[in-house]
Amino acid sequence: MFGFYRLAAAVPVIRVADVEFNLSQMLECYREACVKQAAAVVFPELSVTGYSCGDLFFQERLLERAESAAAGFAKATAGQGTVAIFGFPLKFGEGIYNVAAVAQNGMIRGLVPKSLLPNYREFYEKRHFRSGAKVAGELVRIDRRPVPFGSDLWFDGGRGFRFAVELCEDLWGVRPPSSGLALAGARAIFNLSAGTELASKAAYRRDLVKQQSARCLAAYVLASAGVHESTSDVVFGGHALIADNGRLAAENRRFDRGNSVIYADVDFWRLGAARCSESSFNDNEPLDRVYRRVELEEAAGSPDLEFAYNPPRPFVPEGAADRRERCLEIFDIQCAGLAKRIEHTHAKTMVIGISGGLDSTLALLVAAECCKLLGRPASDIAAFTMPGFGTTGRTYNNAVKLCKLLGVTLREVDIRPACLRHFEDIGHDPAVLDTAYENVQARERTQILMDVANKSGGMVVGTGDLSEIALGWSTYNGDHMSMYAVNCSIPKTLIRFLIETTAERAEPELAAVLRDVIDTPVSPELLPAAEDGTINQKTEDLIGPYELHDFFLYHFIKYGAEPEKIRFLAGAAFEGSYPAELIDRTLATFLRRFFQQQFKRNCIPDGPKVGTISLSPRGDWRMPADASFAAWR
Repeated sequence: MFGFYRLAAAVPVIRVADVEFNLSQMLECYREACVKQAAAVVFPELSVTGYSCGDLFFQERLLERAESAAAGFAKATAGQGTVAIFGFPLKFGEGIYNVAAVAQNGMIRGLVPKSLLPNYREFYEKRHFRSGAKVAGELVRIDRRPVPFGSDLWFDGGRGFRFAVELCEDLWGVRPPSSGLALAGARAIFNLSAGTELASKAAYRRDLVKQQSARCLAAYVLASAGVHESTSDVVFGGHALIADNGRLAAENRRFDRGNSVIYADVDFWRLGAARCSESSFNDNEPLDRVYRRVELEEAAGSPDLEFAYNPPRPFVPEGAADRRERCLEIFDIQCAGLAKRIEHTHAKTMVIGISGGLDSTLALLVAAECCKLLGRPASDIAAFTMPGFGTTGRTYNNAVKLCKLLGVTLREVDIRPACLRHFEDIGHDPAVLDTAYENVQARERTQILMDVANKSGGMVVGTGDLSEIALGWSTYNGDHMSMYAVNCSIPKTLIRFLIETTAERAEPELAAVLRDVIDTPVSPELLPAAEDGTINQKTEDLIGPYELHDFFLYHFIKYGAEPEKIRFLAGAAFEGSYPAELIDRTLATFLRRFFQQQFKRNCIPDGPKVGTISLSPRGDWRMPADASFAAWR
């Protein structure tokens, strides 16, 4: 399953100090997790006895029964690959420890003691337990079998499934044990917790879990004690959370009175890839100790992606509010970048070619806002519409309306006579509609823009987007070139939403034009229009849907995913939307063009990075132009 493992957090019904009853409820949750084929399931802190036993933890009867129940739970995992992580009080030496047991296939494989013991306000753990922070290299006999014991343990289930354990307060400390465990190799952290519920505390706990998962580039799974704990002075809510590298992947409803299990499918290979390329993770050193690796039997990958986060548009936030906030932020970044460049160069004008398509529309909107930031009139923008052999009435009219509504200086230059003359100069038959026929038009347009910029003391604002840059879908030294490219790190699937966000705030007439631009098929309009005057040359008919290309780009660049995995993820994300044959063909096109068109990316103009992916040869992506793609074919 390409590194996907199903993680679970369980909150069972318990009775305080009733070990047999608690064991029965935990096993019920465990069996459900096995049916769901979870790789591991974590239970709350001291789940075997209940957290709120108070001074009963000093009773030998409770300690003996808890240890016996722990051994019994471990035996119940026989024949199962699902790892169970649960808590009980363990007497070791002359003290009692609050421990997490890691059990798989009939045996307890390791015991991890709690390091930080809360002893403030409603908590008084130091009354009963000893800290396990310095316990390392020990062995404990459980059911006459030696078991590794210490806060120095992490667990390896093979093929990237590596995890570690910490308990409740450990996460809330200044230096959580999970930080060192992650650096030692753990890609998931399981937390057995018993957090009391206070007003607003759940939100803080949620943020803490998300932040630690992001900081450790790991999954973080927390299960907290539920409502059946003692309510003498406090209430426990049974909060369960699963975070994946800063993203909340699953969360339960607190205060549930029945057994509850939540799941998330987490890509452990992607976490490993992110640690290699997306951060300074490997510049950190483990925290002044040696960690022990406990080898487990190989864990089973997720049977499917039922609980996975695999959006078809990974560049686009799914929620409307988040999407609008993201688009406004990106627009601000674009405007700030262009304003700085105009200020620095003392450019008198911003020169833009307007086609009536998505990219040039967004660039014009950015330029118009830039004028506002600099206190300059919109007339400082020199917008050129340059009809060619494929220009249609729809795009032409939208370009003209847009310029007039924004108040920019509009000029029209018909490039057809110049192109026909150029065909004569190079000996090209204009009836032959080949690459030369198309590129002559693109270069003629760029030449006009560059020359006008020189004449007016201005700068050519580029319009090309990230998707086109990835595919090399531009004319070399044509639309490939500009003096500042404001859209260079924005993929095609996101541009529509950026324009829509502007339309939401615009006057009705401008909003109508923008929405028609959004609905217009993507086309360079370099081939003659259809007989009815509509667009004949549709880019996505030629190279495949941009939705697919952007999906491939995201996983290929951000996480270095291999083609087979990308294909698998795309099949799941676009099931019912695109046939398998189209996905396969488009992926082949993406890989071929991505490798073959690097020479264009090696000399693209400056532009602002707005997201986590950029293909700038000066910053994010450095690749030889003649690299072979045989291994990816």
